[in-house]
Amino acid sequence: MTATSSDRGQLRPGLWATVNERYPGSMITKRDLVPLARLAKPLAESRLTFVSTAGVQPKGTLPFDVAHPVGDYSFRRVPSTATPADLEIHQLKYPTAGANRDLNVIFPIERLRELAAEGTIGGLTPSFFSFIGYNMDPERLERTLAEEIAAAVAADGAEAALLAPA
Repeated sequence: MTATSSDRGQLRPGLWATVNERYPGSMITKRDLVPLARLAKPLAESRLTFVSTAGVQPKGTLPFDVAHPVGDYSFRRVPSTATPADLEIHQLKYPTAGANRDLNVIFPIERLRELAAEGTIGGLTPSFFSFIGYNMDPERLERTLAEEIAAAVAADGAEAALLAPA
């Protein structure tokens, strides 16, 4: 019999403890709960931004450092008006063949513009934000990268954010 999530509470009990044991300090743990912010107005009236760990960036910009042993703690602004042909992926930690065929599978730039055009979303910020998810120092990730992206998102006037891991 195959165990299911309902049999034991999760598919692989102890997975996160095992990851933390093998890669000390790699798991972000928070003692203080930070609740999600509620929208001040309906999504159809809100300006949305997109934040992704896909490593997507405009062609011709400085590539992410995908070879650094502790990761790259920078981000790239991606114009929300860019086409997939204007963008490229710098990432080694996941297979990119499907995303190179259709960037929207990991960075749904065209789909979000469609949702804005049909009125499901009130609008889009001028920039979306991308970084690489491979970062081995969670405190540095929070202290620098997360704070810098949050400030950039706020400066762009976002009223809602869609966050997506690659």
